[in-house]
Amino acid sequence: MMSQIIKVGMADLNVTKGEGVLTTLGLGSCVGVTLYDPITKVAGLAHIMLPSSKAIRNNTNPAKFADTAIVLLLEEVLKVGAIKGRLVSKLAGGAQMFAFANKNDIMKIGERNTIAAKKILKELKIPIIAEDTGGNFGRTIELYANSGMIIVKTIGRGTKQI
Repeated sequence: MMSQIIKVGMADLNVTKGEGVLTTLGLGSCVGVTLYDPITKVAGLAHIMLPSSKAIRNNTNPAKFADTAIVLLLEEVLKVGAIKGRLVSKLAGGAQMFAFANKNDIMKIGERNTIAAKKILKELKIPIIAEDTGGNFGRTIELYANSGMIIVKTIGRGTKQI
């Protein structure tokens, strides 16, 4: 049986169950946050662009921000049958794509996204069991709902599994 591939765009999220595969392209400073229930095979993926919805006026898209996207993703996986106490998370992305002359933290979007995602997951008591974050290169990920496995693809750096 062919797996259904579901694309998750930038500032977007989606869930699947069973044989579905969630994929998102071009995670640079963005962070891909996954939630997975290994018993029900429910998987969710959010492509987060920014750490906090509170710092921006145009915050109408909750999937864009770590603080709102992860909560929304949790609600969506629970609707499809996941049990909160069994959920685990994996993270990918959060790169520093450009070098800046000043060392201003405001420009470290990737690092700030990763820190924000970890903080929210900790508050929700969802353990992070694997991550592939940081560096200065983009990633494309595929999350397989039948196993919870994530394939991380990077240009010039090959493919790995987390």
